[in-house]
Amino acid sequence: MWRRLCSALRRLRASPAASIAGGGRPPAGRGAMERAVVRCVPSEPKLSLRFVLPDGSARHMQRDQAEPLGRALARIATNAAKGRSKAAKKSKKARAEDGPAGESAEAPPAVRLFSRDGEAVAEEVPNAAAWQDGAVLQIGEARYRVERNAPTLTELQLPRSLMAGFPVCPKVSTEFAAPQHCLFRWYREQRPGAGGEEAAAGDGPVWVEAAAAERVFTPSNALVGLRLKLHCTPGDSAQRYGPPREVESSGPVEAGPGACTFDSRHLYTKKVCGEGSVRAVSYNILADTYAQTEFSRTVLYPYCAPYALELDYRQNLLKKELAGYSADLICLQEVDKSVFVDSLTPALDAFGLEGLFRIKEKQHEGLATFYRRDKFSLLSQHDITFSEALLSDPLHKELCEKLAKYPLVQEKVLQRSSVLQVSVLQSTTHPSRKICIANTHLYWHPKGGNIRLVQIAVALSHIRHVACDLYPSIPIIFCGDFNSIPSSGTYSFISSGSIAEDHEDWVSNGEDERCNMPLSHPFKLLSACGEPAYTNYVGGFHGCLDYIFIDRNALEVEQVIPLPSHEEVTTHQALPSVSHPSDHIALICDLKWK
Repeated sequence: MWRRLCSALRRLRASPAASIAGGGRPPAGRGAMERAVVRCVPSEPKLSLRFVLPDGSARHMQRDQAEPLGRALARIATNAAKGRSKAAKKSKKARAEDGPAGESAEAPPAVRLFSRDGEAVAEEVPNAAAWQDGAVLQIGEARYRVERNAPTLTELQLPRSLMAGFPVCPKVSTEFAAPQHCLFRWYREQRPGAGGEEAAAGDGPVWVEAAAAERVFTPSNALVGLRLKLHCTPGDSAQRYGPPREVESSGPVEAGPGACTFDSRHLYTKKVCGEGSVRAVSYNILADTYAQTEFSRTVLYPYCAPYALELDYRQNLLKKELAGYSADLICLQEVDKSVFVDSLTPALDAFGLEGLFRIKEKQHEGLATFYRRDKFSLLSQHDITFSEALLSDPLHKELCEKLAKYPLVQEKVLQRSSVLQVSVLQSTTHPSRKICIANTHLYWHPKGGNIRLVQIAVALSHIRHVACDLYPSIPIIFCGDFNSIPSSGTYSFISSGSIAEDHEDWVSNGEDERCNMPLSHPFKLLSACGEPAYTNYVGGFHGCLDYIFIDRNALEVEQVIPLPSHEEVTTHQALPSVSHPSDHIALICDLKWK
């Protein structure tokens, strides 16, 4: 079969139709060429080729990358001939009478591939090397410009919920492209009757281009009740652009809640910190897996309007809040995996932040760390699960042996799925500056002080290994929901560097779970935001549980962004509320190297 196809192709190239171009070069163009899109990735054995034949039929071919070009061209010729035959509605009898060399009136067209320089590409050249960007594929008299690994949109989605005054951040996934190089055009529905008779007579909505041509669009109150449409053209850093796609919102823009608790805080964070400074945020954002339970709605947050506990509603508030802080580092706790992938990553990526995620083994939520990509690059990650590290890492052998003397406490510690996220970042402008960012969420139970002490001992030992052994003397920023008030043993241990074996927290759950161990760590840590009256405010409790601890030897505090006023926090009794997306309050501070 292969010999017959090659023979047919050689005869065709010797025919007058094949020599139109003269001198083995493609004919001079008469207007724009069609596109032949080639996808060729080294890790895959085949390349794909997509184009539309002159008869209008689309072709999608898969060919081995190592295959000689001649075979691919012969197959294209055969496909083109079949397309012509179908277009001419040839009978089965007529097709049967055609010889293998295609002696019929509908003979296969000449098929050639020319390089950018106009030279014919030799048939023995492997496909992977032959199909280069800018080459020209000639099928008869039709010509196609080859676009190799053209920018492509693999996913384009709009959030389910849109609110006036809140940023709409599309989820944009690409291949051979980057969202920051894509082109965006936003449209809004025209209100019924606003376009006169023409609009009324149309089959479906009439779309009017909005003023914004940016990746993120914030609808105004004037757009309440109207749907949005996004037209996106994928692009890359070389300013190549691929085929565009459009997506329409599933519902209309809804009215926003008015003033939010974070609006006044944004007045302090309008701009990104200057060089040499770092704005850090720590925030427990309340996982949807906990907010959407009957217990949450009826016992924990009965004062909160049910719609304000819905994930889509809270995500609108959260994305606006986080974007408005113009942060360089954001450490989040209670992050649902789907929220990280589908909501936070697309939104914060649009504002220049790269995200890392660590899930808890037994839950659907975990920790997320975001860093500003034009200030930092990621050097390494050193995440652990406390229970696993305690058992398997030699770093914690001594602590593990001590804990074995208290089997009830040991069992509880090992049952917990709490994790520690550790990322080492490097300054993009001062490569000698490296920093260790740690993020955690300790055991929650009010009587679990002894469990938290063991967890924080494992955490600090692991951080010491990273920040002292692996990267000697780099400063640390340790963020999280520590579930520990300032008078607790955990806070005292972190701040002072040691805890006595007779501290009252070792018996936090009674004598049966007494656990007496002296602990120490080498760091000099300071709570950058001090000890606020509360960072968690719910109906039955309020207190300071969240902290940003910094290495006082290497970093100092430039400013702490004030927390919302008590009046703002209690406007709707407690948190969360229609104006605040979580039961915790974000901590924000500006730091600088000493």
